[in-house]
Amino acid sequence: MKKMTKTQLIATIAEATDLSKKEVGGVLDALSETIVEQLNSVGAVGIPGLLNLKLVDKPATKARPGVNPFTGEAITIKAKPASKRVKALPIKALKDAVA
Repeated sequence: MKKMTKTQLIATIAEATDLSKKEVGGVLDALSETIVEQLNSVGAVGIPGLLNLKLVDKPATKARPGVNPFTGEAITIKAKPASKRVKALPIKALKDAVA
């Protein structure tokens, strides 16, 4: 089974709720915008019944020596700049529903 596309998701929700596809698309777009705004301003957002999203700061790493596991040759692992990642934490109810 393949992952559902956005169009398929919109059609499924529209069918289940008796809303038009255009209305459901607008709701999903507004949800996406709200999530991005909340992550940028507060650093966390919850989607009731599904999951919590939080922004995690990853610190910069320095270049460091390492060993190529295939050849045993000494190498230098590149430095990485600091970055921000989004961490998704499923709610217990979702875990129980899937398991």
